[in-house]
Amino acid sequence: MPVKVIFIFIIASLLCSVSISQNNVTLSQAINSAWANRKNIQAGKLDIAIRKLQTTALLKKYWPQLSFEYNYLFNPILQTSILPIGIFNPSFPIDATKAIQFGTKWSQSADLILMQPLIDQTVKAQLKESALQEKITGASQAQTEYELAYTVAKAYLDICLQERQIQIAAADTARTWISYLLLKEKFDTQRLLKSELNKAKVNHNNTLQKLKDAISQLVEDKVYLLFLMGRPDIEKADFMVDTAFYKPGRDLRKALLFQKDSIPELQQLELQGKLSGLQVQSEKAKYIPSLNLKGHLGANQYSNNFNPVEPNSWFGSSYIGIDLKLPILFGEDKQSKIQQLHQQEIQFSQQREDKSAQYAKDAFTANLKCERVLEQIQTFQDNIELQKETIEIIRERVSEGQETASALNTQEAELQSTEAQKAAAEQQLSLYWLDYLKAMGQLGILWK
Repeated sequence: MPVKVIFIFIIASLLCSVSISQNNVTLSQAINSAWANRKNIQAGKLDIAIRKLQTTALLKKYWPQLSFEYNYLFNPILQTSILPIGIFNPSFPIDATKAIQFGTKWSQSADLILMQPLIDQTVKAQLKESALQEKITGASQAQTEYELAYTVAKAYLDICLQERQIQIAAADTARTWISYLLLKEKFDTQRLLKSELNKAKVNHNNTLQKLKDAISQLVEDKVYLLFLMGRPDIEKADFMVDTAFYKPGRDLRKALLFQKDSIPELQQLELQGKLSGLQVQSEKAKYIPSLNLKGHLGANQYSNNFNPVEPNSWFGSSYIGIDLKLPILFGEDKQSKIQQLHQQEIQFSQQREDKSAQYAKDAFTANLKCERVLEQIQTFQDNIELQKETIEIIRERVSEGQETASALNTQEAELQSTEAQKAAAEQQLSLYWLDYLKAMGQLGILWK
């Protein structure tokens, strides 16, 4: 029939208009684009840069510390001291004293002080902590990227599945249209009830609407993927995706290894435990003596007149020596603080063990679900093939008058139901497969 050929050509053209695009976007490109463009990822990278700057700033604590101090003072009341003049002058009683004022009304001082740290365990401990904080911030950033990669992969898979649904919906639309035309011929020759023809038309309308919905959903999924990629050019949602990577059956047969070190969340908990251990060392370092080389060069002026440059009133001074500090009391409960940090270290270790066990359980569960859904999909596929074959047989028998139109309409509706069940199972499989890779620490195979 020419009408059937024309209709199939229209469906094929519509499908090609959706499939043909200007460029291809692989999953690896989508994930890397999201990492490069999303603002929360860029903000996380700034956190890492800030941590590195903080570590660099701590290194400068080992540099020489040079300071300049200047004072210009007016002393309206001079300090009075009591001198035992009887010791210095025998003409006075031995216990004789005299009050004498020291200093001048005006005084200046200018001092240049140099401090060179030689031994300071607190700075060393702070450097170790800061370096570890960098790694913790990096692990937190990696976890954010890990979750974003999972979300991008899910959106990417939705597009792959939706394109497949469009192909199935197009084929279903063509098939139901052929069945409708077949029954319409019988109706036109008054060999079929109008109610049976209406059922065929309903089946065709359902498949046609399914095709329209699938195309609309595909555009929506592509716009969402562009958003995740940080690309504002939503009008360029006519790209193609690569489905070659999506082979869950292959990955499940590989028996992937559980890689805890590839899961950023577990790395972060491990590093936080180590940080608590370093903080214990920092607390102990507070009570370790520090040794510095100290030098001073300065001058003082004493004058009873306001004259900053009065001659013969300036007197120099200088020294160089070792400065040793031994902390004794800080007003803190050292043992209690150290005990708290030890408890935190144990806490992070236990959290890591629990989280690791949870990832292992999630991987095992996701694997079981994938195996179960794969079997369901295969069953649905076998049933679909059988139902399509049955429709062809019934269609021929209807044309020969050996079968009723009701049987054809019923079989068409059953086929649509089976295909919908298969589509839902494929959607579940994609999620379970991503969950399996994520829990196994193998999500990186999607972009490497």
